Amino acid sequence: MSYSQTFLFGIYPYIALTVFFLGSLIRFDREQYSWKSDSSQLLKRGQLRLGSNLFHIGVLFLFFGHFFGMLTPHALYEPFISAGAKQLLAMISGGAAGLIAFVGISLLLHRRLAEPRIRVTSKFSDLLVLVLLWLQLLLGLATIPLSAQHLDGSMMMRLAEWAQRIVTFRGGAVEMLAGAGWIFKTHLFLGMSIFLVFPFTRLVHVWSGFAASTYATRAWQLVRPRS
Repeated sequence: MSYSQTFLFGIYPYIALTVFFLGSLIRFDREQYSWKSDSSQLLKRGQLRLGSNLFHIGVLFLFFGHFFGMLTPHALYEPFISAGAKQLLAMISGGAAGLIAFVGISLLLHRRLAEPRIRVTSKFSDLLVLVLLWLQLLLGLATIPLSAQHLDGSMMMRLAEWAQRIVTFRGGAVEMLAGAGWIFKTHLFLGMSIFLVFPFTRLVHVWSGFAASTYATRAWQLVRPRS
């Protein structure tokens, strides 16, 4: 592997993840009033509702699909489903969810660019996030025809092994990407870049979305009368 490949897929992931976690913690500690997703709901509300719903439905499925699909060791699911069957399932379900999310993000991007009042109040980071997510979803959909050339699951296994070696700090991660096409590699790089810019954008509201689940298990609030 060349030095550039070693940096992009062996060192850059740790830079992105460090900035992701440490940057999110620092922003929450120092700039809590900026910890939000700025609303433009008063303008073109219908397109916002449709685009946002489609995007969130699709992207949540993709997030958990990638998280468990990439990081679950093959030995745990091998007794129940083969690598080839798992890849076919991922192509079908992930393709459907990706298409839904892509339509949603396209509506949101069009709304932000086409409406002058929204565009003039948009931050650079707002547009950057939308463009990055749009490109990432497009690349993800573009990997489906390439995955169809490896229906035995071999490429999916190599990509998953790369991710598992990265998060477990094992060596040899970069070698797992040998033979992977540029679309796969660009998809990985752009995904890591989204983690890198995460703490500096409105994407931090994702943390609050996951944290909201704690409301279901927290203790009851005690209200005492003055008397």
